[in-house]
Amino acid sequence: MKNVNVLGLGELLWDIFTDSRKPGGAPANVAFQLNQLGVNGIIISRVGEDALGREILDLLRSRNVQTDFIQQDTEHPTGTVTVELDASGTPSYIIHQNTAWDFLEWTPELENLLPTLSAVCFGTLAMRNEKSRRTIQRILDSVPETCMKVYDVNLRQNFYSLELLETSLKKSTVAKMNHEELEILRPILGLNETTSVTECALALCRKYELEKVCITRAAEGCLLVTSTGETADVPGRVVKVVDTVGSGDSFSAALIYATLQGGMLQTQAEFANEVGTLVATRSGGMPPLIPEFEELKTRYF
Repeated sequence: MKNVNVLGLGELLWDIFTDSRKPGGAPANVAFQLNQLGVNGIIISRVGEDALGREILDLLRSRNVQTDFIQQDTEHPTGTVTVELDASGTPSYIIHQNTAWDFLEWTPELENLLPTLSAVCFGTLAMRNEKSRRTIQRILDSVPETCMKVYDVNLRQNFYSLELLETSLKKSTVAKMNHEELEILRPILGLNETTSVTECALALCRKYELEKVCITRAAEGCLLVTSTGETADVPGRVVKVVDTVGSGDSFSAALIYATLQGGMLQTQAEFANEVGTLVATRSGGMPPLIPEFEELKTRYF
């Protein structure tokens, strides 16, 4: 699996907590966790030519994450997000604008990388600026036809619209969201507000020609639904939560890993739920967990 290339496409930034600063950004978290799972997770993003940019690149390199496709910007700063945690460890975010990852560029190096990809994970947030949006959509249109394209809806602040949501869904093979995001999407996407979560997921599969929809439910586990109506419903587990920052991203990484391994839908759901739960017991979106992941892989594959 180390020769399998999977792309985390979008924001790379610093999560600023009350008492610390940790690397983050949803697609960057996905790529980081894929590396810990034994896949070649590649981050495509952009940071500033500043102290924060140099620090995050050095940190990723120290953890054996490839940084060749992280661009450096002379005009815009490295992205930051102010994170506040409630008593349960659930975060709220203030995402600062006009940062380097808003200005992601198409390069010849990207063009050479794309044919090698087995999967790509992207989200709504990184397309809030037209420059990055065009680049991300061009990348999605240029990957191999067999490439798994995972759209993590990841609604943040007001950085989304009907047009952007629908365009992203149409370019995807898999959509992932949490249960709160599904309720926001119901009226926006014209989903029946009285139908069950399973029926909503199936409607999304059929409307946007998705292979499957994944819904994470925090302490209640997760639900996977395919276009054929197959479902995998996994309950949550009681754990001591430190914070849930990056928990959904690690779920996405594990889902991609399990799918590429050829795992059955129930295995995909259980494994992804275990990984997401494990990350919630640690601080930040990129906690070191290689031994724990190796144990989980041995159990499931």
